[in-house]
Amino acid sequence: MTVSPHTAAPEAPAPAPRFLLDAEQRAFAESLGAMLAAADAPAVIRDWSRGERAAGRALWLRIAAAGVFALAVPEAYEGGLGPRPVELAVAFVELGRYAVPGPLVETVAAAAALRAPGPAGRFLPDLASGESMATLVRAGGYALDGDAATARLVLAADGLRLAPGHGPVRASLDPARRLTRLLPGGELLDPDPPADRALLWARLATAAQALGVGLALLERTVGYVRQRVQFGVPIGSFQAVKHRLADAKIALEFARPLVLGAAVTMAPADVAAAKVSACEAAYATARTALQLHGAIGYTAEYDLSLWLTKSRALRTAWGDPDACRAEVLRDRT
Repeated sequence: MTVSPHTAAPEAPAPAPRFLLDAEQRAFAESLGAMLAAADAPAVIRDWSRGERAAGRALWLRIAAAGVFALAVPEAYEGGLGPRPVELAVAFVELGRYAVPGPLVETVAAAAALRAPGPAGRFLPDLASGESMATLVRAGGYALDGDAATARLVLAADGLRLAPGHGPVRASLDPARRLTRLLPGGELLDPDPPADRALLWARLATAAQALGVGLALLERTVGYVRQRVQFGVPIGSFQAVKHRLADAKIALEFARPLVLGAAVTMAPADVAAAKVSACEAAYATARTALQLHGAIGYTAEYDLSLWLTKSRALRTAWGDPDACRAEVLRDRT
């Protein structure tokens, strides 16, 4: 196109955003992943599901020493490094990749909810150091790992309360997600807690965790189809199998920039969209993994089941797909 001296040159299109990690963030993810890979996560998960917490507690302290929980704690408090949502999302992808048990998301949500100076100063340093783990739930709901948490927080009608105890443990779809009712009453910590902020951080961490679960399922399934032989050839050579795995890969890679982009903006609609995308991608990958593994995928003794059940549980944690889509639509109308 020719541009005359009297005609303004057309503006160049704005460059598309690139949600790429910098060298420090990549190194953080790699070091955390290496530490988790050496932790024998399946054994830790199975112990935790039985209520045996020694190995899980030791792993929790190592995760805290890596600075993960400190990313949700403001720098004003001892041990705090945050708030740093992007680095937190990077960490939770790795935690999901290894299906680490425990109230990981809930501890982050609790850190976001503890903003009154007194309670914040009382709880946040121990959350950052890993000396304490928290669970957080809306009044009437089931708390995750209420039997293991040392800080049991309830978003009640009159504010944020410290529950005095918990009820019996109930079975969950994911055996490592131990559910309890928290006892009513207890100390009122804050009459006006930032519940929306707590939900926002919980959804971001859940989305990142689900993305990691999906990536692990895909990696395990690719390895399996390369080894499983039918008709004298690996089933991974079949076109239909390749298509299913390609669909799963595309969905997960589409979700990744949404999660990182939401961590940059921390806009409620962006975080809700990231949670829908990541959780649905992980759930679809789980269905593909189960189909391609066949009957062995159903067995509790096979490690794949630890990721399969978690993908289903995370899909509805802190807002099911319909609730998150409604959040996105509210922002667009």
